[in-house]
Amino acid sequence: MAAAAATAATKGNGGAGGRAGASEASGARKKKGPGPLATAYLVIYNVVMTAGWLVIAVGLVRAYLAKGSYHSLYYSIEKPLKFFQTGALLEILHCAMGIVPSSVVLTSFQVMSRVFLIWAVTHSVKEVQSEDSVLLFVIAWTITEIIRYSFYTFSLLNHLPYLIKWARYTLFIVLYPMGVSGELLTIYAALPFVRQAGLYSISLPNKYNFSFDYYAFLILVMLSYIPLFPQLYFHMIYQRRKVLSHTEEHKKFE
Repeated sequence: MAAAAATAATKGNGGAGGRAGASEASGARKKKGPGPLATAYLVIYNVVMTAGWLVIAVGLVRAYLAKGSYHSLYYSIEKPLKFFQTGALLEILHCAMGIVPSSVVLTSFQVMSRVFLIWAVTHSVKEVQSEDSVLLFVIAWTITEIIRYSFYTFSLLNHLPYLIKWARYTLFIVLYPMGVSGELLTIYAALPFVRQAGLYSISLPNKYNFSFDYYAFLILVMLSYIPLFPQLYFHMIYQRRKVLSHTEEHKKFE
């Protein structure tokens, strides 16, 4: 799940906008980008996703102004959040088809972990939907995705503004810990309700001789953040230093 919060710096969705520093790290070795049709499709996809997350951002602001409070804002953007975050599943297909130069396994893990949090935690445990922690990761995701999809769109069009590039490789410094904190607190808030209801748990005896404790599974998910968060965070710091320093060097020779 922690890897999902690193999406802004690791997941690719366009030829020139692949995983963090993909084009920069390749140096003189340039990879062939997607064909014209694939590029046109990816531009449309990224524009739609950018617009979708902008709708979520506007919905949050409007709901806050109308209510005068940040509590329970999730309900105002629940449907578009579910739709556009689930729509990110197409990115796995993009990788599998080869039109995006990213790992299918890594992208699948990143996308599915977010979809899991949306549907298997926040949607399934209604009691957590009013928690402030949900708003915490929603805001982090929203800002991250607006920047990320804008980055991919402009990269595919070969016209990437420095401000967007800088934002993609800088704002994660705050957004990543913010998103991870919201995710962990939301899962933690869901635990007592999951245990009480026995949600998604399978107990013995049954004809398959198989048991599953969803409560314990969620605890394991939370524990997985311990090794993943520092590793991914410092990897992103390294990528930021490499990408932005490369950009500065490039400017000197222009």
